[in-house]
Amino acid sequence: MTGEYLLEGLAVPESLNLLHDLLERVGHDHPDLRADDLMLFETAVIEVAGNVVEHGQPPGGVTWAFHLTVLPDRLEARLSDSGEEYPGGTWGTEMPGDPLQEDGRGLALATAVLDRLDYLREDDANHWTMLRRRG
Repeated sequence: MTGEYLLEGLAVPESLNLLHDLLERVGHDHPDLRADDLMLFETAVIEVAGNVVEHGQPPGGVTWAFHLTVLPDRLEARLSDSGEEYPGGTWGTEMPGDPLQEDGRGLALATAVLDRLDYLREDDANHWTMLRRRG
C-alpha cells in the first residue's frame, strides 16, 4: 500500500511534535509497515528536522515543507526549508570523539539508519532527501 503525506509550517520546536504526530499516523495508516523501519526512519527525520529548528536562520522565521511517500519497498521523504544554506559540507556515520558531546551527532545518526541522506541547496532553499528501504 502506498501513501503521501505533507506537513508545512514554521520550523519551530512545536512543529517537531506535529512531525511526530504525522509519523504516528503513517504507522496507523500502514499496518504492514514494520515498527522498526518506521522507528528508525522517524529517528532520522527528527534529527534532520531538529537541526533545521535549532540552527535555521533567521531563528523562528524559517518555513519548511515535509513530504513523505510510503511505497511498498521504501519510505522516502523530502524536507525543504527556507533557511540559510547548510554550512557543514559532508558528513558520515562517525560520531564526534568525545562521548559526552551532544552536538554533531544528528546527521551521523540519520546517515547510520537511512539508506540514503542527500542535501541540495537549490532555489534559495535547503532540500534534504531521506530514504529507508523497508525490511
